[in-house]
Amino acid sequence: MTTPQSPVLEFPAMLHGSIGSIRREVRTRSEGWAREYLKTGGFSRPRRMLQVSPGEPLVMHAGAEFGFMGRSSWRIHMFIDVFTHLDEGVPKEERQRMEAAFESFCLSTPWGALYHAVSPPPLRSAQRMAERFAALLRFWDVLQGPRYAYRVPDTHHTLDELIAYIYGMTLEAWCPGGAASVREHLALTVERMARATREECTQAVLRVIPSVVRMNTDLQHREEFNDPDFLRERLDALRTDDWEDISSAYRFTVNGQLYAWDRELGRQ
Repeated sequence: MTTPQSPVLEFPAMLHGSIGSIRREVRTRSEGWAREYLKTGGFSRPRRMLQVSPGEPLVMHAGAEFGFMGRSSWRIHMFIDVFTHLDEGVPKEERQRMEAAFESFCLSTPWGALYHAVSPPPLRSAQRMAERFAALLRFWDVLQGPRYAYRVPDTHHTLDELIAYIYGMTLEAWCPGGAASVREHLALTVERMARATREECTQAVLRVIPSVVRMNTDLQHREEFNDPDFLRERLDALRTDDWEDISSAYRFTVNGQLYAWDRELGRQ
């Protein structure tokens, strides 16, 4: 069940503090979640929550830490440590079901929806990304208050700027020409992603690849990466998980796949 939005934005207290204290708190909470899942099959919200003040910076990526070292700050990127300890004591055959349940729980909260949109764990299929974007849209208004530090030094983005920075290429690949606002563009993309066929996913990936290639001047086989027939052949040959991970046209996954192909071509 989706948690009702509050006009006041609150995040788990475990994500605020120094790097060391957050690491300890996140480990303790993730181990507690694992025990709770084994006992109840579900997850409960952290008891200690803190209000996020308007304009307060949230560190969304380790690459933005330079300006925050030694300071007590919101470090949302460190939520990734949860996944290191979440499966402790959980039988292997149960982990996939647990991970799905945990993501569903996270997407019912503003902090979980934000994390899964900004740092989406695999697999990043069109369907899963549509669900993550839809969750982010549900909390869009309440997430307008903070500012977001992401990779670019000393730049604190608005939510619109953050999503445009990470997903501008992806949104344009799914909805060329876009919409008047990032929020509207994202909503259109969710509609198309959620019901996309494999061919529609392929078309989106083919539309995003030229932009990714232009950004990576050290790719050695640029001629092949500008050949739609070559790219279609490579996309068709991907293993199921690799295809699922690229099918949303998420530029960082596409980027990784291009470099994998580049290395493979170099060995031939």
